[in-house]
Amino acid sequence: MTTDNVNTSRRRFLIGATSAVGGAGAVGIAVPFVASWQPSAKAKAAGAPVKYNLSKVEPGAMVTVEWRGQPVYILRRTPEVLESIVASEELVSDPSSERPQQPEYAKNEYRSIKDEYLILVGVCTHLGCAPKFRPEPNTVTPDWKGGFFCPCHGSKFDLAGRVYKGVPAPANLVVPPHQYLSDTVVLIGEDGESA
Repeated sequence: MTTDNVNTSRRRFLIGATSAVGGAGAVGIAVPFVASWQPSAKAKAAGAPVKYNLSKVEPGAMVTVEWRGQPVYILRRTPEVLESIVASEELVSDPSSERPQQPEYAKNEYRSIKDEYLILVGVCTHLGCAPKFRPEPNTVTPDWKGGFFCPCHGSKFDLAGRVYKGVPAPANLVVPPHQYLSDTVVLIGEDGESA
């Protein structure tokens, strides 16, 4: 065996060994780096679904819960409120909820799974302000049947979250994904089989 053959064999061995150690080191560095891209426990909790017991909401009252850092309005509607939604049909720009501002199961006259309960993201579709709950008729304008009024730029929504014609907001308020876990418990933030 010549010296050239020995040096070539040794060189190949050293290159292979160095490559293996370098590859293992690269994997050792890459694993924590890639793991840092995963959302933290706090971030996962911020996007987690929210359960709410609807038995706490009196007829005609509204409560606000937080989901993904946004207010979610839960309104328990009375038969009179449901009648006012039908009466405001001519006043709203998207009465059939044709725009995709709600899941398919809430694409109906009342924009809800159960007519009695309305669940909306409380963020105006114009510039992101929080509309105020104004259930009393004629407190905003003469044609006002009750609903949500955004004081920032004057956008109006009925008690199904449908936007009135001629206001700055371009679309209805968003209905978040939700499902009923029982007759009185709703899970906001997750679609599923509803009761």
